[in-house]
Amino acid sequence: MLQPGDKAPNVTLALPDGTTTSVADQAGKNLVLYFYPKDDTPGCTTEAQGFSALADAFAAKGATIIGVSKDTPAKHKKFIDKYGLKIQLASDSDGSVCEAFGTWIEKTLYGRNYMGIDRATFLIGADGRIARIWRKVKVKGHAEEVLAAVEAI
Repeated sequence: MLQPGDKAPNVTLALPDGTTTSVADQAGKNLVLYFYPKDDTPGCTTEAQGFSALADAFAAKGATIIGVSKDTPAKHKKFIDKYGLKIQLASDSDGSVCEAFGTWIEKTLYGRNYMGIDRATFLIGADGRIARIWRKVKVKGHAEEVLAAVEAI
């Protein structure tokens, strides 16, 4: 399992506009990589809106925000347009990014076990190393907490 201080996996992320980016492409900047289960659901919408509301403050601190789920680029585009999001969303259709960051986990709901994305956030410093990890994220106030961590590095 990844720990603060570890080099972040250099994964490639598919963006809604058909392009890709990678962790290495963000070198020299701080990167907030947050994982969430599904577009347009209550918690995931609130989280995306929270990060989007603070997007300018993150940018002023030299940080890029990318949300990652297994939703398709087309679904991400609809989600961004519907809520006027100011952050990037990336598709992990094959699950390789979630696997690399350890966010593809077994979950339980109503006594049923299934595999899903653990809501988690990774703050990757300009040096490509993981500065901070939040697991089992509670959405309310999370974007503000991450921004404070960006300001501290």
